[in-house]
Amino acid sequence: MLKLDRTRIKNGGFTLTADLQIPRGARVAVIGPSGAGKSTLIEAIAGFLPLTSGRVLWEGEDLTDRLPGKRPVAMLFQDGNLFPHLTAAQNVGLGLNPNLRLSDAEHARVQEALTRVGLKGMDSRKPAALSGGQQSRVALARVLVQARDILLLDEPFAALGPALKTEMLDLVSELATETGATLLMVSHDPGDARRIAEQVILVAEGAAHAPQATAELLDNPPPALKAYLG
Repeated sequence: MLKLDRTRIKNGGFTLTADLQIPRGARVAVIGPSGAGKSTLIEAIAGFLPLTSGRVLWEGEDLTDRLPGKRPVAMLFQDGNLFPHLTAAQNVGLGLNPNLRLSDAEHARVQEALTRVGLKGMDSRKPAALSGGQQSRVALARVLVQARDILLLDEPFAALGPALKTEMLDLVSELATETGATLLMVSHDPGDARRIAEQVILVAEGAAHAPQATAELLDNPPPALKAYLG
């Protein structure tokens, strides 16, 4: 279980509070108005933003003071963070070792991850030689090889067209099911939440609220969410 225990998170002049828990293996969408603190929430879970108070716990273990790389967390950012001078395989390999000195077994894991996301045979291509959807798949493969318990997505498919975004969401859902990872996905699109998330965390008015069933929340949104959805 992932637990945010009476946390306060400061991001510049903005403060977000969160006191909630998420069951292991759950798929949760994080939605709310622009600027409400959705990215702030998952960056704190990842360790990129410190807490001003409270704790982040995973399976009862306190992660609060751990550096990002020491947490059971993998994060997929909006831009994918691919290095243009590296091949697809090298970009994926960074998820295993930042200096890219990989063992034979680790090279095999990279190839397996590329195959799983539909990029078999494209390991030597650099990002410029890949489509936007293929670049997203490389970034997803890099997350996959890390084999972390918690997967955080910060709108990584927002720039993709509707059909391709749907394809990527379905792939993420499949991978989360296969690995048993706990998934938190920031999205501005309620359709994304309905597609792959069992629960939704509403972030609004300075607080991240406890998860609610997706259909229940989106079919009967509170005023802050209703104003955002229109």
